[in-house]
Amino acid sequence: MIRRAFGVLLVVVLLCLTASLVVVRSALEARGPQLESPEPVRIRDGESLPKIAKTLEKKRILVRPEAFLLLARWRRVDRQVRSGVYEFEGGATAGEVLEALVSGPQKFELVSFPEGWTADRIALRLEASGLGPAQRYRELARDPEFARSLGVPADGLEGYLFPDTYSFGESPTPEEVLGRMTARFFEVFDASLRQAAEARGLTIHEATTLASIVESEAAIASERPLISAVFHNRLALRMPLQADPTVLYGTGRSKPIRRSDLSRPTPYNTYVIRGLPPGPIANPGRASLEAAVHPTPGAKALYFVARNDRSHEFNETLSAHTRAVRKYQR
Repeated sequence: MIRRAFGVLLVVVLLCLTASLVVVRSALEARGPQLESPEPVRIRDGESLPKIAKTLEKKRILVRPEAFLLLARWRRVDRQVRSGVYEFEGGATAGEVLEALVSGPQKFELVSFPEGWTADRIALRLEASGLGPAQRYRELARDPEFARSLGVPADGLEGYLFPDTYSFGESPTPEEVLGRMTARFFEVFDASLRQAAEARGLTIHEATTLASIVESEAAIASERPLISAVFHNRLALRMPLQADPTVLYGTGRSKPIRRSDLSRPTPYNTYVIRGLPPGPIANPGRASLEAAVHPTPGAKALYFVARNDRSHEFNETLSAHTRAVRKYQR
């Protein structure tokens, strides 16, 4: 009787173990969804494996993080994950993800560029990120033939290097890096923005130039369409834009602007020339590109002046503007 009971118990234990093994095996063989585009993941030095698993689950790279953790501990590699930037395309098992993390990162570098940076400043960031000498990037950004090869309707890349976060593979050439950034610009400046620009009588280059000025003037996002409206109103009346950032771009210096700069004859001095300068003065983001072709409807302001809180006061008349200047820039 005892022997029979022991046999039944053994069978139950074996069945439970088999069921558990099936569950574990299923979890280990489960594949995450195929991602629309490669997903970069940065693993920091000393980061715990549970935290890494949570990040991978959030990015839909792991579907069973508990299986991932169990496997790492069973293989005794839970402390061998290497820091760095990885790219996952999805569709991987827990074991395949673990193998990638233990064998070391693919050599990808994440580089971010804020809105409103010039091509020269972008070149310095690329050099600092180990992606090549800044001088080479400057040369390419000013090369008319290279610009045309990328479909840019200008003699240089200023304005067309879209500000974003990029993941660059191992040893990309400067041509590949700038090509990626320019391609991203054309993804953002899509057919709807082109149509909006055409409806206002602007070419892509003119719209991008205006967007770069809006980007350089706006410190508060909500003011972009109204700043754009001021410039549209001035263009319609053939008034000089009188935008300080264009003056500084023409001098090749950063702030502060000097009174003598306002009368210095450069192609970018919008206190001297009428209309838009010959090209962008910075690389605008999506919001400024949209504001350039979608200014605030019905706005009649012709002037604005910076307050002390980064916002602006907008006025329709010169007398009101003069009072505002006295108030805020004494």
